[in-house]
Amino acid sequence: MAKAKPEASQPDAAAATPADVPLEFEAAMHELEALVDKLEQGEYSLEESLRQYERGIALTRACEQALRNAEQKVLALARNGDDDVLQDFALSDDAED
Repeated sequence: MAKAKPEASQPDAAAATPADVPLEFEAAMHELEALVDKLEQGEYSLEESLRQYERGIALTRACEQALRNAEQKVLALARNGDDDVLQDFALSDDAED
């Protein structure tokens, strides 16, 4: 006798693909915060927790990329008009006081 296939009612791992990640940093961050709260409260089964963890990784990577892009824009705007290689931010001695 052949075994029945599992129901397809559960979302699959593809639900956590980067294509589903919000493009705006704030939206991705808000979703990530809500997801972490639910995981910490134990609202999911083990299988769903793993799917949500995958989603959280995708959201984290999207947020990190958005921050890197923003940093590059700031660095480009901070250039003094030369064709120098972009430099990282450095605090002046005055700013540390």
